[in-house]
Amino acid sequence: MTDSPATDTDTSTIPTLDDMQHWTLVMGRAQQMLMEAWADNLAEGSAMPGLGLGTPPASADPMAWMSAGAEAWSKGLEAWSQMIGQATQAGEAKDRRFGSPEWSANPIFDTMRQSYLAISDKLLGTVEEIEGLDEAARNRLRFATKGFVDAMSPANYMALNPQVLKRTIDTKGENLLAGLRNMLGDIQRGQVSQSAEGAFELGRNLAVTPGKVIHETRLYQLIQYAPTTDQVLETPLVVFPPWINRFYILDLTPEKSFVKWTVGQGVTLFMVSWKSADASIADVTQDDYVAAQLDAVVVIRELLGVEAVHTIGYCVAGTTLAESLAYLEAKGQAKQVKSATFFTAQVDFSEAGDLTLFLGDETMATLGQLTAETGVLDGRVMAATFNLLRGRDLIWNYVINNYLMGNDPPPFDLLHWNGDVTNLPGGWHRDYLQLLYRDNKLVEKGGVEVNGVAIDLTTINTPAYIQAGREDHIAPAPSVWKLMRILAGPKRFVLAGSGHIAGVVNPPAAGKYQYWTNDADPAPASLDAFIAGATEHKGSWWPDWIEWLKAEAPKMVKASGARIAGAGSKPAIEDAPGRYVRTR
Repeated sequence: MTDSPATDTDTSTIPTLDDMQHWTLVMGRAQQMLMEAWADNLAEGSAMPGLGLGTPPASADPMAWMSAGAEAWSKGLEAWSQMIGQATQAGEAKDRRFGSPEWSANPIFDTMRQSYLAISDKLLGTVEEIEGLDEAARNRLRFATKGFVDAMSPANYMALNPQVLKRTIDTKGENLLAGLRNMLGDIQRGQVSQSAEGAFELGRNLAVTPGKVIHETRLYQLIQYAPTTDQVLETPLVVFPPWINRFYILDLTPEKSFVKWTVGQGVTLFMVSWKSADASIADVTQDDYVAAQLDAVVVIRELLGVEAVHTIGYCVAGTTLAESLAYLEAKGQAKQVKSATFFTAQVDFSEAGDLTLFLGDETMATLGQLTAETGVLDGRVMAATFNLLRGRDLIWNYVINNYLMGNDPPPFDLLHWNGDVTNLPGGWHRDYLQLLYRDNKLVEKGGVEVNGVAIDLTTINTPAYIQAGREDHIAPAPSVWKLMRILAGPKRFVLAGSGHIAGVVNPPAAGKYQYWTNDADPAPASLDAFIAGATEHKGSWWPDWIEWLKAEAPKMVKASGARIAGAGSKPAIEDAPGRYVRTR
């Protein structure tokens, strides 16, 4: 007779109480030592390892900083005496790390879980209570503390995670061997795997919207997509994606593709595909990216014989689009662009979120060292930075699943894209961080020059559609909102549910999330005022955007001649998605 398989709630395979008391003691001592090291590190005013957060500002009193560290530690320790029941039920319900029933069914793991949540809450709360810190120092401390408590979760350790222990016993350690293989493979790749290898391929099940590359420079390829409607808007649309990522975030699987959906709405759509940096473009600067955007506009206007084009700028490419618009205003050529849509784009970086924590002299020196030999920044460096901003979801989640449980990550198109990193021109990347993020020069009139022209964003009269993500941790909504007070022309602001990616890539058919508009007050004084008078709409904001776009230039024409990709004066170079998006 064979033994019956253990169920998810069966704890008979969990080690005995004596065994777990021993492991809890050992790991508790390890946690204590790590927390003491953290307190010592904080008291000494040095950087958290690997975070690049730099040292405390020179203006901070060293003794006050040391006292703050000691106070954080002493207050944190108080939580051990109140470790049971401290975490709120709502907080526990939302914490996927402890979703397995073993965390509650076994009294040792239940105690461990609740004690961890209690001390985490206490440490995070103490950051807000410490006196004598300026806001910049508090932000660094808040980020470092959040990273620390995420790293110290008992779910991240084999001996403290009941799911891992059960899997280890059930598989007789095969999960650990599989996890070791996964880890060694990731070490070789230089990044954590977030999606199943081989599940996706460009041109097969990603970026499959039909089109042709019809123009190419050393910096970008221009893709024209094939029409799917008999009539199309006379005014075409060109999309400028961020050069720090691959463009196909907007052309994922067909059911998620913004490109496919937009073409289906009767839009002649063009997409810029930036080249991943190598030695041939290591010398490019801000001027080159602006010139590339302006070049694409000219190519499209001449190809289709139109006066103007619609534009979209996503993230950093939206920042550059604002510079391009100001440049055209200064040159008296603003009519070349009919409208500008900004996806999660910033121009005033005074409230730019946690990325501002990576702008210190130490970080800049490190970037200089990383790019000294080739002039190119390996895209994995930027990927690691963005992953740190959401370490619980984008780092520790995969440590548990891939390395401890020994599972392969499931196939996920968005996370495949997230791991498909792009190299960056090293000099321009440092300049971008210093000039815009750190020094916030773009918001100053004439603070930035492009090809000899002083940029003044307040002169931009181009109609604008401004989209922000309510939970965006890369381009926070209050930062994106600042476009509303800077741009001079007519504007529409939409606040989308979710964050930097899911808030943008939200096809109507999915029926997910929501968005907010405020038609009663089209020019509210602040984001808070916008929210106070906003109307919530279920689902995707894409239909709202396409209605706005069509209203800006409603004339339709037959989808023939040069509207057919590769059939006009710019013959096809190759099929979409092209070579540039495939090079790493």
